[in-house]
Amino acid sequence: MINIREANKTDHPDIVAFQLKMAKETENLDLDPDLVNKGVMAVFDDYCKGTYYVAESAQELIASMLLTREWSDWRNGWVLWFQSVYVVAGHRSTGVFKKMYLFIREKVNNSADLKGLRLYVDQTNLPANRVYQALGMSAEHYRMFEWMKE
Repeated sequence: MINIREANKTDHPDIVAFQLKMAKETENLDLDPDLVNKGVMAVFDDYCKGTYYVAESAQELIASMLLTREWSDWRNGWVLWFQSVYVVAGHRSTGVFKKMYLFIREKVNNSADLKGLRLYVDQTNLPANRVYQALGMSAEHYRMFEWMKE
């Protein structure tokens, strides 16, 4: 059985490990573990930075994701962004992310202040693109551009 819940500080080491693995798997990046450790802890120390959610099975964390909020003046409410989504390799393609997604979508449906869900995905990550499309998400409206300070 898979349980979805808001993460707490005791989940911090697993979330850090997930982020390090994700960067390596998706972008072949070796992140600075100390920097990631501080970044993850900063979320737990300041709710304004976001909220982590985790999936667990048999009391083992098998996935995590960070939700951040964006104010939409057009909708007079918050749009939640999925970020830093990671599912342990042995649990991929088993519906873990779908269960997490539906858990969060239900929160949006039950809140007048929450208006929708967004995420960005690497265009070359075809399996992830297929998952998001299968969940009814659309990539029709926006294209993301970014500039990141080195």
